[in-house]
This record gives sequence, C-alpha cells and structure tokens, in this order.
Amino acid sequence: MSEPTPPGGPSPEELARRVAASSGIHRSEDGQVDVLKTVGGVRGLLESLLPGLVFLVVFTATQALNPALIGSLVVAAVFTAVRLAQRTPVTQALAGLVGVAICALVSRSTGEAKDYYVVGFYTNAAYGLAMGLSVALRWPLMGLVFGFVRGEGVEWRKDRLRLRAYALATWILVGMFAFRLAVQLPLYYADQVGALGAARLVMGVPLYAMALWIAWSVSRPVAADGRPERPAR
Repeated sequence: MSEPTPPGGPSPEELARRVAASSGIHRSEDGQVDVLKTVGGVRGLLESLLPGLVFLVVFTATQALNPALIGSLVVAAVFTAVRLAQRTPVTQALAGLVGVAICALVSRSTGEAKDYYVVGFYTNAAYGLAMGLSVALRWPLMGLVFGFVRGEGVEWRKDRLRLRAYALATWILVGMFAFRLAVQLPLYYADQVGALGAARLVMGVPLYAMALWIAWSVSRPVAADGRPERPAR
C-alpha cells in the first residue's frame, strides 16, 4: 500500500518520480549505471569541463582575470549556441552557461581569480547537507533516484536492508561533497588558484562519476541466492 498523499500536494511516489527524472541517471543493459550517458555523453563531459579548463589555462598563462573570465563564458556560450542550432536539448549547456556566468560575476565583483570557485563551495555544502538530511528523515535521496531507475519505486522503504543500502549509497555522495570541500577550501584560503582550479576539474565530473558508480554498486539488489539481481528484460 502506498503512503497517503499529503493534502494539496503530490504523493511521496510522485515526488520520488520527479527527483529521479531530474537526476538524468541512466542504467545500461547489463544492470550497471551508465555513467557516461548520465553526464550527457562526451558532449556533456566537455560542456562540464572545458569552461573551467579554459579559465584556468588563460589565467595561468596571463595572470589576467578578465581574459580568463571572457574565455570561459565564450566556451559555455558556444556550447549552448551549438545545441540551439542543432535543435538538441539545451538544459545541461544552458545550466552550465548560467553557472559560469554566476562564477564570473562573483569573481569580477571581487577582482579575485580564486572567487571564480566560491559558488562551488556553497553548492557542494548545500547538496551534502540535503543528502545527509534525507538519510536522517529515512528518505535517502539516492534511494529515490536509484529506486525509480531500477523499477523499485519507493517500495524499498519497507525493506530494512534496502533502506540501509540506499542510506549507504547516499552517504557515499555526501562523502564526495565533503571531500571536495576538505581539499579545495584550504587551497582557496592559501590563494593557490592554479592548484584549486586543477582540483576543481579532477574532483568535478570524474569524481562524481566514480562516486555514483560506487553508490550504485553498493545498493544493487541481491537475489535470494546472494547474487546481484539482473535487470528485468
């Protein structure tokens, strides 16, 4: 039996469905999480990495803030324009452009290149806190996402072992966000812009992909014989 729908609001199942749909997480035919497809394929990977890479390279080479900011904005804008011209979904590219624009605005307002990375600290802290809170409320966020991708809906909440598995999966993502902050904040306060930029690139999509794969693996359903369940055909 599903949980009652709150008066005037969506049911827990509907909320979970919306969270899963917005996550963009995909499963491959062998039952593993399709990490590359989840981050938008090769194009999505480039859209995530290149603006920050251009900012870092240009600033390191010139020690001039404005050219570095302009370079990162141009790259993000080009990705968005290409998607518009090809009439492909622009959500990821547009979100990237807005994110780069906010980072550039913050950095330009302070005149400090290191402040290009400040917004990322707040987003990592916010995501980490939200995920930790979801575990405390017994609605671990990765359970909401993985549960619908796997066809479990929210029925997993009735199984103590499944709930524990999805709590662990969520804590893995929380650990990723905490690890980013633990490494990058000292570099920020030490004014190590080059090292901070490099850390942000390495600990961005690549680290997220690894954490997502581990979270998916540790929360995979187990059949009665102790073997991981195969996906339904």
